[in-house]
Amino acid sequence: MKVPKAKKVSSGNWFIRLRLGGENVNVTAPTEKQCTREAAAIKAEYLAGKRAPKPEQPDKPPAPTLTKAIDDYMNNVIKKHENTRAEKEQDRIRHVDTCDAQTGPIFLAYRKNDVIDRETKKAMERKAVYDFVSDDGIRHEVFLIDDPESIKAIEEAFSKIQSIYIADGHHRCASAVKVSLKRREQLGDKASRDLPHESFLSVLFPDEELMIMDYNRVLKSLNDYSKEAFLQAITEKFQVNPSAVPVKPSCKGEMGMYLDGKWYVVTIPEAMKSMDPVEGLDVSILQKEVLDKMLGIKDPKTDARIDFVGGIRGLKELERRCETDSLCAFSMYPTDIHELFDVADAGLLMPPKSTWFEPKLRSGLFIHSLKEN
Repeated sequence: MKVPKAKKVSSGNWFIRLRLGGENVNVTAPTEKQCTREAAAIKAEYLAGKRAPKPEQPDKPPAPTLTKAIDDYMNNVIKKHENTRAEKEQDRIRHVDTCDAQTGPIFLAYRKNDVIDRETKKAMERKAVYDFVSDDGIRHEVFLIDDPESIKAIEEAFSKIQSIYIADGHHRCASAVKVSLKRREQLGDKASRDLPHESFLSVLFPDEELMIMDYNRVLKSLNDYSKEAFLQAITEKFQVNPSAVPVKPSCKGEMGMYLDGKWYVVTIPEAMKSMDPVEGLDVSILQKEVLDKMLGIKDPKTDARIDFVGGIRGLKELERRCETDSLCAFSMYPTDIHELFDVADAGLLMPPKSTWFEPKLRSGLFIHSLKEN
């Protein structure tokens, strides 16, 4: 049994998916050689009987229908990786209910499919229906697929895809579901899965075409630590090396730290790493070992001592924040899309602010009316 050839993914990492019995095991590493070596070790453990695969599931989950997305979400065919906040859901529920329409698309992802790729590339050979550059400098092109054979091919391809993942838009998705359930209740016996509220506005991207950027952390307090004591405490937990230049982590397991006007490379020791889909994330290790244990930040979603800075703003923004309203910043290596898939497949949740997707999808470009025809 040979190890499959490693593939380079959009984050820059190398990736191998192993099929061991009934279990999919994803292996990611910063280099092709390391990825192949780790995959070979895992497969050797399996062949030696030291790694028991999960049993095959007798019943496959229903394939996504796309036109009945509400049921797909409730049946965990459309999978989430983040929790939602009730107050944010309520804002979006009121908006959708009042407008009787969804105006912001939900950002979904799926594992690359050759048929879908072929049909979308074919459509892009035609003239775009819309082609413009928005105020933020992002170019938007819209191509129409109206050929019946292409539509049939795409529908058949999606029927074989067992899972679709929410990349961005968990609150929009949850609110769309709750609006639909409310309308089902209001309609009673007249409710039908063919009504407009049974689907939601979404855009789907194949995994290899997604760009996930780093989501960085700035700290407004060091608890009772002085800057010197905080640096010493970090050095006792991690490998810390001064850097003459701003630190943009080059691989998983590496972080940058900006403290007292200086940059440091912070390397996570092997003993802290984990094969668990959530515990093994760099953001999880930072949360557990530094934010929680050292600084007492238990819930980063609500604690005013921490803020989050999207990678699109660059490292200069971290320096600026530390010169104005913060004391320390951590630059993170981007979460890989397959790490996101693994967390969602396991029915687990990522820490808050684990992923930053670019470009952001424009609201209002498409509108999904909930009015009955």
